[in-house]
Amino acid sequence: MIRLVITSLCVVTLSICTAVPPLGYERRVLREIFDKRTTNSSASSCTYDEAPTTTAPKANVWAPISAEDNLAVWNLLHEPASGMNLTHPDDAVLTDNYVFWIDTLHTNKSDVLPYIDGSGSLPTKYARAIIFEGGKADPDSQEYMIGPLPVSADTTIEKLDYMYNGGSGGSVPFNARYFDGPKTSATDPLVASVMGNISDVTAALFQGGVYFGSLDERTTLSPTSGTPQSFDGSQAFRNIMFRFPGPATYMTPLDFFLLIDCTGTDASLYSLKGFVTNEKFYASIEELRNAFDAGELAQVYDQTQDASWAFVDYKPELGVRELEERLAPSTLEIGGKRYKLDKENQYVEYMGWSFYISFTRTLGVMLYDIKFKGERILYELSMQEATAQYGGNQPKAANTVYHDTYYSLGTDAGPLVEGFDCPWGATFWNLSYHSTNTTVTNENSLCIFEADMNFPLSRHRTASSSSYGFSNLGTVKGAQLIVRNIATIGNYDYMFDYAFHMDGSLEVAVRASGYLQSSFYYPDQDKWGPRIQQATQGSLHDHILTFKADFDILDTINSLQVSELKAVPQSQPWFPELGEFEQLELDTSRMQTEQQFNWAPNNQAMYTLLNPNATNAWGEPRGYRIVPGRSDIHLSTLNSPWSLKNSEFAKSHLAVTVQHDTEPYANSVQNINLPHAPQQDFSKFFDGESVDGADLVLWFNLGMHHFTRAEDVPVTLYTEAYSSITFAPQNFFDRAQDGDLLNRRWIEVDEDDQLTFEAYGVALPACRVSFGEPVEHVGGVVES
Repeated sequence: MIRLVITSLCVVTLSICTAVPPLGYERRVLREIFDKRTTNSSASSCTYDEAPTTTAPKANVWAPISAEDNLAVWNLLHEPASGMNLTHPDDAVLTDNYVFWIDTLHTNKSDVLPYIDGSGSLPTKYARAIIFEGGKADPDSQEYMIGPLPVSADTTIEKLDYMYNGGSGGSVPFNARYFDGPKTSATDPLVASVMGNISDVTAALFQGGVYFGSLDERTTLSPTSGTPQSFDGSQAFRNIMFRFPGPATYMTPLDFFLLIDCTGTDASLYSLKGFVTNEKFYASIEELRNAFDAGELAQVYDQTQDASWAFVDYKPELGVRELEERLAPSTLEIGGKRYKLDKENQYVEYMGWSFYISFTRTLGVMLYDIKFKGERILYELSMQEATAQYGGNQPKAANTVYHDTYYSLGTDAGPLVEGFDCPWGATFWNLSYHSTNTTVTNENSLCIFEADMNFPLSRHRTASSSSYGFSNLGTVKGAQLIVRNIATIGNYDYMFDYAFHMDGSLEVAVRASGYLQSSFYYPDQDKWGPRIQQATQGSLHDHILTFKADFDILDTINSLQVSELKAVPQSQPWFPELGEFEQLELDTSRMQTEQQFNWAPNNQAMYTLLNPNATNAWGEPRGYRIVPGRSDIHLSTLNSPWSLKNSEFAKSHLAVTVQHDTEPYANSVQNINLPHAPQQDFSKFFDGESVDGADLVLWFNLGMHHFTRAEDVPVTLYTEAYSSITFAPQNFFDRAQDGDLLNRRWIEVDEDDQLTFEAYGVALPACRVSFGEPVEHVGGVVES
């Protein structure tokens, strides 16, 4: 890496041409504005100033457990007195007991509210740990809660059962546990034996491609298998696809699948189920070899082994774009940072907004105690699951459903590149998680910045007969604070944005980039996606991102109002010539019971979380509207065997439930391998409780039906794979929240046709733009 330091003095001012032709009133108004501007004389930095500091009103009770607590919990679990009989994961085999991971256990809301809203004591902190217990007579995976923390004589280790409704608490059948290193290693001898016996076949079919085991130097193929790998925990299987290895391996699939049964802890009992190639199933090595000898396995297309076409680097062969050598426009906080931070408590204040940030290895970034102008809107806003379900006529495509929390989504939040992933001068924070007895820090993996919305928040021109063509004109600057992180889970880079707008609205957006999980191309399989390379098909799939929004509109007594637009026939006596005619009416009601529901056709319904006991100055209930954005979808397949009961949260646009400490998450992290007998069944949340005047949680889905295309090569583009939702004030205030913003321009024309201009003291500053100042993090490095 080459560090390139560029420091240029760039006084941000605007040159005014002395001879301006009559271009109309708008151009004349602009000239008046710029002629009357003032600039600050000092040239301060406009990109690398630190954000002002503030002090959080209370400690961050949602913060992750510390590195010291993680180590203490690890040591406690491994003490002989604990009775856990644990082996270090690095030395473990299937029949051992060992820690899979340690994370932070959520703090119950009922314990938090007395503290953050009153004089209650600081809530007790707990860790959670998943332990694979292969050494038991009836092996399983069991989750535990460890606390209170810090570890002391009062700390206990208890089964974490209370927040799971599948019938076995925190216990997951051994065959449905996470398919980790020891489990994969246990299956490798069988895979190596089978593939070694047909190495002449695979070498002939796949340009010398062979597999003799993961550690054998002769191996030239890479195996991969998706999820689920069990249906109900009574069995385990791997449907293995082979690919050419390399950084773009997701894009070079081969037409060869090995299906094995790997039930139980005794690897000697694992067995071959069969092979799939050329769209046919072969139940044994003998059947496959006979087909090969008969010339029935010839490949129509050879997969490319040169995957440079799939790298995200500069491709000059696409042509040259004029002026592209110039740096593209960038968001710069040229007036200095307008948000305040308490880094220790991960607390943020911005233009009336305040909130806390937390993080877990499973869910990633989570926001808490979100207030606007001192009034709570949301207790919690967090992503719950990232689901992807595929379709195809090949085992890997047809079989694949991903729950990305299964892979610990938060651990994949990687470093962000300044100026590209986030604007120059953004604030970068580290995110940490725990792995065994250590703590891993992903540096500069969260960024905070204020961004220009590139359109005014509000604007109006009042027309008149003056020479300027108006009597007054007002326009208000649009800006937003964005909290962003990007998690690369295998092949996809999910970008999560939480945007806090000046008017009191809050937007959640997610984008997807990265490599497709592709399939081998067959001309007769275009119903599952197009050909995108020499022997590669883009596999059709859904992305569903499930979020939790625990609304507390002023307090915990809320209702969900449904306002339906209906076209109703009616007559009015002042229009006798029309007789009966159709007109819009609003049919307003409140949802009565917990339920999953979808956006109304044509979006002819408004859903508002409101406080039934609080009104604005006009007597209207104060609330926040749920505004659908782009691509608010749910899972297409509602009855697939691969996602039958373990993905219920992904099968509707929206859902509303009563908040319970026992229902903190929509899913469990090992649910993917239990589609027929889930550990956590989201559908059981809906048990008839009243949602009219209760503590409500809204569950909502964002996502994309991924209609794959050639333009997904090399990677999917963020511009197209994008989904969003907005929570906007609905009679929460007495008027729009833009009147108190100084970043505005007000122009009036009096009766003598004289123009006056008001800038409210907000000027365009002079500042020094510095790129690539010598800093110690990736975010501040300009690469050359």
